[in-house]
Amino acid sequence: MTVEPFEIVREVPLSQEETFARLTDWQRHADVLPFTDVRATGTRIVIRTGVGRLGFDDPMDIVHWDPPRFCRLEKRGRVVHGWADICVWPTNTGSKVVWRELAHVTGVPRIMGRVESAVGSALFGRLLNGLTRT
Repeated sequence: MTVEPFEIVREVPLSQEETFARLTDWQRHADVLPFTDVRATGTRIVIRTGVGRLGFDDPMDIVHWDPPRFCRLEKRGRVVHGWADICVWPTNTGSKVVWRELAHVTGVPRIMGRVESAVGSALFGRLLNGLTRT
C-alpha cells in the first residue's frame, strides 16, 4: 500500500482573489496551526513544526504560481516530501477551494499510507477552515 493523495473541498463566502490571497499568505499558516513557524523567501517556504529544539523543518518550493487560481508546492524535506495543489474557482456565492496533497513522512511504513492521508486531511482541513473564516 502506498500513500494516497487526499483532497479537501470547501465553498467559502469570499471572492476568488481574497480566498487565494489568504491561502497563500504563508505567515498566517502559523496563526492557525499550533507549534508552527513559517519562513518564506521568494519561492521557498520553510514550515518549522515543533517545540523548542524538538521539531523539524518542512521546506517546500512554489513550482507553479497562477494567482488567483492555482499554486503548486513541492515538499523537498528530509522528513516530509510530496506535493500540494491549491485551486480556487469563483462561484455565485464566493469561491470553491480544492486542496489536494500527497505528503509522506520519512520513516513511516508505506502500509500506514491511509493513516498519513487521514492525518493530513484533518490538519489541512483545519488550516483551510481557519484561513477562510469570515
